This record gives sequence, structure tokens and C-alpha cells, in this order.
Amino acid sequence: MTSSHQRWQAVINRTPGDFLFAVRTTGVFCRPGCRSRLPRRENVRFFETPAQARTAGFRPCKRCQPEADTAGAIALACRKLAGTNPPKVAALAKSAGMKLAAFRAAFAQATGTTPRGFLAAHRANQTRRALREQNTVTTAMLNAGYQSGSRFYDDTKSSLGMQPGRYRAGGRGMQIWAATAPCALGIVLVASTEIGICAIELGDSAAQLQCALKQRFHAAQITQSPKFDQHLRAVVALLARPAQAHKLPLDIQGTAFQRQVWQALTKIPPGQTRTYEQVAKEMGKPKATRAVASAIAANPIAVAIPCHRVVGKDGKLHGYAWGLERKQRLLDNEK
Repeated sequence: MTSSHQRWQAVINRTPGDFLFAVRTTGVFCRPGCRSRLPRRENVRFFETPAQARTAGFRPCKRCQPEADTAGAIALACRKLAGTNPPKVAALAKSAGMKLAAFRAAFAQATGTTPRGFLAAHRANQTRRALREQNTVTTAMLNAGYQSGSRFYDDTKSSLGMQPGRYRAGGRGMQIWAATAPCALGIVLVASTEIGICAIELGDSAAQLQCALKQRFHAAQITQSPKFDQHLRAVVALLARPAQAHKLPLDIQGTAFQRQVWQALTKIPPGQTRTYEQVAKEMGKPKATRAVASAIAANPIAVAIPCHRVVGKDGKLHGYAWGLERKQRLLDNEK
């Protein structure tokens, strides 16, 4: 349970949360993400449920509608967005019986992203599946729910890091710069698309790391270049001093929620740690601990996206794609 201070900060920042606040001077109770006028702290009370607030004599806010069946409404909205003809956000809010601002806040609280972000992530997943299963890119485009070829190519280049035809062909005709080098943590592999670094992998064998990259993009042209060597040297330096800031260009490929989690990790100061629960709460999604943990586990860019700064609730190290010993060494170096 969050403290009263944390809840008040959520009200100030209009951060969605799993509690309600009521204002004595107006007699109204609201969700913490409500856009109504900010009350004075001494006039505010906190409640766990709408029933508790009503029992205390408060009535629901007409703006954020705190008694709405939010979970059911958002689940239905997600199903509609995943359908063949996803409706506009305004239409989703209307069908949920909620004002647009309240619907957006509730959707973000439940899913970790906006309706547009959810739709983009869904289409990206559909696109990946369709490109693997269909005979042509055009068929894959239609099966992924796109009606416009230009929109399809714009979206997929961003989400896949390459043109859809290249993805379907295992990166055929695609240029990937990749190299390995000894580092403070063993061997590091750095790979980059035209957009930026898409992978920083750690291991004990250069051959093993290169083989895994080749399996992912079996038809791509993977080469080295003097220009890429600058990125490699910068990554090696970062691994030696993980507390230092970096300006590496990154091609962060993942769902909207994963990217949001990874962005939250970059806000953890060097030398400090957070639990999975703390990361979820700081994102305004205290009930999404498992989803946050899954996103952290899927991080493909070591150190530059500092997932090593997340520990278990007991303060111990739990899970790290590149080994707990490396995780401990990174934390020790930052301190």
C-alpha cells in the first residue's frame, strides 16, 4: 500500500493509481488522474474503493467517473483495438461511458500505454507473425490490418528496424554492423542497424554471440566498419565505467510497454537500485509488477538500458540475461 505522501504526489502529478481521493469542500471523490482543479492538501482524504468514499458521504466526480467498470471497459476496448476495424479513441471512450480524458488515463493505468501505442504494438506483433507465415508482403500487410501501403511501410520500418520484406527474408539485403571485443565483463557483442545500436550482448565466447546474431538475421549482411568501431569502443568504455553517461544512438525495438519500462530504467541513478515493484509504482502502474519484470528480462541492450539496477524485493539479485555475476560486478563498479 502506498503512503499518504505518495498518494498526494500522485494527485499533484495527476498520475493514475489504484486508490481514490475525496475533497471535503466539494463533497466529491475522484481518481488520482482526474484533471479537475487541484484541492488543498488539508481538504483531501484517501479511500480504497468507491463504496468507502460513498459511505463517508462523498459523491462520484462527473468528470473522471470513478465508479465506472474500468477493468471491463478497458478489456473490451483492447479487444476492439485488436479487431479488423479498430475504432477511434473518442468512440471507445463513448462506448465505455467515460469522458475522453478519463478513458485515456484509465487505459494507460491498465495497459501501460496509450490506445494508439497499444494498437501500434498489436500491429507490430501481427506484422511479425504475418511476415513469417505469408507468401507475400502484400498479403502480410492486409492480414496485419493495414489498408494503406505507405502507413504499413512507415510503421514496420520503425518497429522492425528494417523494411518488412527484409524482415520476412531474415534480413536479406540488410546491412548490420557488428563486432565483438574483450571487455571488463568478458566478451561483448555490439550490433547496429542504420538507425542505431540494436543489441549489446555479453558472454564468454565471441563465436557463440556471433552465432546467435546470425541465427536472428540469417540472410543479412553482417560486417564491420571503421565508423562502427567508434560505437564498439564507446560500449567497452561504458562497461568498464557503467555509472558514466553515454550518447550512444539506440535502435530500441520492442512493444510500447517494453519501451516505456526500458525508459523508466534509464531514470534510476547510477549506484542505486530499485525493486520490480518500485519500478512499477514509479511508472504509475503498481499492479503491473509481473509485466514490468517480463519487459526487463527482454531487454536486448545491456548497460545502456540499465536493467542491472533492478533487484528482488528481498534486495538480492534475481535474474539477469547475462549472468548474476556480471550483474553484481556492474553494481559494484557503479558504487
